Amino acid sequence: MRPEEIKPDTLLCTILGYNAQTGYTRKYFNKILKHQGINATAIALNITDEHFDFTMQNVAQSKVDKMMIEKEFQNKALQYCDHLNETAQREERIDFVEIEAGKIHGYCFDDEAKALFMKPEFLDDQILFVAKMMLIANRWFDAKIDVDEIPLLIEN
Repeated sequence: MRPEEIKPDTLLCTILGYNAQTGYTRKYFNKILKHQGINATAIALNITDEHFDFTMQNVAQSKVDKMMIEKEFQNKALQYCDHLNETAQREERIDFVEIEAGKIHGYCFDDEAKALFMKPEFLDDQILFVAKMMLIANRWFDAKIDVDEIPLLIEN
């Protein structure tokens, strides 16, 4: 979605990373939403290491209520979470956070992504990554989860 396409009724979320604007998270997440005709988009917040702590310390008091975390900050973001799902605790990293009542909840969806496939051990990281983007889009914006569409999303 281009900036001029964002309207007052467009639903928003955030992506935090070095190159969040041009990274794979934004690319695939927005592609899933667009493919399904969902009026939502991920707004990128490009930051450096020196701004990460300040951003995470203040996110619970900001207007942000859902934010994906790019790979470079997934481990470091753990310490700012008030709650972690079981997978995030085990893997010691998070894919995204949700803010509720001033508390930061961190989630890793590795297990959920693998559960979408009969033999996840045969899949590459890119397919599992796009599956996680589908799961997050479903959680936040009711996007349908159709793993058969993943090759089409990757190809285009």
